[in-house]
Amino acid sequence: MSEALQIMKECEAVLEGHFLLSSGRHSGIYCQCAKLQQWPDKAAVVMAPVADKLRELNIDVVVGPAMGGIVYAYELGRQLGRRAIFTERVDNVMALRRGFEIQPGERCIIAEDVVTTGISSLETKAVIEAHGGVCVGIACVVDRTKAEAPSPIPIVASAVKLDLPNYLPEECPLCAEGKLPLVHLGSRKMAQKAENR
Repeated sequence: MSEALQIMKECEAVLEGHFLLSSGRHSGIYCQCAKLQQWPDKAAVVMAPVADKLRELNIDVVVGPAMGGIVYAYELGRQLGRRAIFTERVDNVMALRRGFEIQPGERCIIAEDVVTTGISSLETKAVIEAHGGVCVGIACVVDRTKAEAPSPIPIVASAVKLDLPNYLPEECPLCAEGKLPLVHLGSRKMAQKAENR
């Protein structure tokens, strides 16, 4: 087990049950990376190898989608000595606010907590490109993507790679068993995610 995964388990950031992911898919494992954020020193250790992988990419700006990416964008920015900003929803559309700017040609990395399908990151990529920035890829705490369903944006660095099953709702064995209630722990409104399955 990697040091990063061990730290996440110690922080109770890896949960078991029946979960609705922000992608709209279901899973028996949920990575609640907010639990890791309670411990800045531990989060710094988990993100250090991610920052190391990013140094050679000549990143100008780290962009974290609200909510899950904000703290990790800040931490990567701190370790890289680069600006860290975040996107957030305005009328349920991802946008830059609070005076944040991306200059034309700036190389940006998207900082995420967990990536399962990568669809959520596409919204932040669109914001980066609308401001003239270049999206280099995604850096995340946990990469849950599968070879048969890769992220539409390359994941260039992650602290942990987990090969955990996730299911379309109509194919979910946990739903079929009917023993565990479906729990949504994320911050996204799921009515919007139904369109992105």
